[in-house]
Amino acid sequence: MKALVSLPFELDNHESRIRYYELLLKRDRLDDLPKYELPAGYRFVMYRHGDRDSWIAIEHSAKELMGHSHGLDVWARYFGWNEAELPERMVFIENEAGEKVATATAYFDIFGRDQSGAGWLHWVAVRREDQGKGLARPLIAHTLRLMRSLGHSRAVIPTQTNTWLACKLYLDFGFYPIPENAERNRDGWRIMRALTDHPALKEFEPAALEEILSEKERMG
Repeated sequence: MKALVSLPFELDNHESRIRYYELLLKRDRLDDLPKYELPAGYRFVMYRHGDRDSWIAIEHSAKELMGHSHGLDVWARYFGWNEAELPERMVFIENEAGEKVATATAYFDIFGRDQSGAGWLHWVAVRREDQGKGLARPLIAHTLRLMRSLGHSRAVIPTQTNTWLACKLYLDFGFYPIPENAERNRDGWRIMRALTDHPALKEFEPAALEEILSEKERMG
């Protein structure tokens, strides 16, 4: 797949130069997940007490956080009040040196908007220097299987247009736009169609270049 629009720059995995929209995806079944093996030298481990700073470092490296202080705030909001559950919900990938290089969490909607019992895949990230090594797909598949083992039969993923490549991966895993979100943030999904031309987004008219670029980028 390739972009349907010509961009004036090469897209980054976390792209602040495109307009921001919140995107919500769902998958109605978790019993037919694809299988991906980790590359040699990597292994899955679960959260252990004291792993907070490793989580922050990964998310910061992946540009999901602005720094350690921001990470502390996000951690407190999502996980600090519920650390007792993290050993069975938060996944890491470690390299041969025992360094944590990627993470994802089989969680739930912390804001109480979703009362369906679906699991929520939160804060998927691969350390910058380990991106492109084939870790993302095994991480997502492993965490979704963990989610299923915790009793969730369906899954929701919150993401955004800025992390367009992650959104493409979720679409590849059989996720699709939640109808309410597709209606509310249709222009965000039009951006995703223009950037990826993903088959799951055929119903969306591709966005034009001026609709994709952030205001700062358009103003030059």
